[in-house]
Amino acid sequence: MSRASAGRRRVAAGLPDVPWDRLEPLKAVAAAHPGGLVDLSMGTPVDSVDPLLQAALGNAADSPGYPLTAGSLALRDAMLAYVRRYCRAEGELGVLPTIGSKELVAWLPRFLGLGPGDTVVIPEVCYPTYEVGALLAGATVVRADTPPAEPAALVWLNSPGNPHGRVATAAEMRAWVAWARDCGAVIASDECYLSLPWEETPVSILDPAVCDGSVTGLLAIHSLSKRSNLAGYRAGLVAGDADLVADLLLLRKHAGMIVPAPVQAAMVAALGDEAHADRQREVYRGRRVALRQALEKTGFRIEHSTAGLYLWATRDEPGLRTVEWLADRGILAVPGEFYGPAGEPFVRLALTASDERIAAAADRILELS
Repeated sequence: MSRASAGRRRVAAGLPDVPWDRLEPLKAVAAAHPGGLVDLSMGTPVDSVDPLLQAALGNAADSPGYPLTAGSLALRDAMLAYVRRYCRAEGELGVLPTIGSKELVAWLPRFLGLGPGDTVVIPEVCYPTYEVGALLAGATVVRADTPPAEPAALVWLNSPGNPHGRVATAAEMRAWVAWARDCGAVIASDECYLSLPWEETPVSILDPAVCDGSVTGLLAIHSLSKRSNLAGYRAGLVAGDADLVADLLLLRKHAGMIVPAPVQAAMVAALGDEAHADRQREVYRGRRVALRQALEKTGFRIEHSTAGLYLWATRDEPGLRTVEWLADRGILAVPGEFYGPAGEPFVRLALTASDERIAAAADRILELS
């Protein structure tokens, strides 16, 4: 074995397996249902990209030169306007387009210069890539939903939360900001589901109600995957502390992490248009009502899920047993344990199947309970 090969294996050996691979046997069970598979396991958009955004992408297709890592002037203006409008952010802001949001989540600890001896705080139940990013940097991971006793270098917040759709209050977020500033930590707030409020309205880390108008040490991560169905375009952005964003820009220039020019053009259109986002939100609202009613009528309990793209449901049994129950009915869900030990009794169900598939799932849950 070559030294390079051995090194690659050592890096991979420090990472957990991709948990969704464990669902393949249950996916086969669900797919064998006479009515076909209803896949609610992934938050992958299935609805069409709005024609306005498709046209913007197509009109920029003749882009032979290298695009700007910082984003075109039009995109930078659009990102700033969006963040000021959507997050109510004030003062000097840095903005930067990203190739979706997951790559930034995975590489942010490294980009911030973290390594062995540093601590990254992540929520008790959360998106697995927060932990993976810390592990890639060699940092220590601490799970906590309130500021811990010990200091840290980076804190991940996520509201509305994935998987549970919990909305953090402004007071809770203010407590994190005060704690982080006291110990010198950076806060990265994953706000990819901010555009999907249902029973509660989430607040951004950049909102003056949270940060008192100072974005020092704060980063907000946004994605157009759910808001605009642009998961296939890989379109995201980070905004906040101008010095931190400038550092990220320099590193991304060196690494060649550039959003393609046609995608930048589509982002300009998406960030500047609320009508398509409003229409998509109403589609998800209808799916959420149909699926939630069926689950609750069958004895499921829904916790949190007051915003975002998922229902966090339990029958007060091991989550994997519930996933098996659903798979027998042709429905694929995700056990809560994939998101941390505290998620054990829950399952996550996504609202990203078509109206027809959501209706089929609701019927099967009600008829075969």
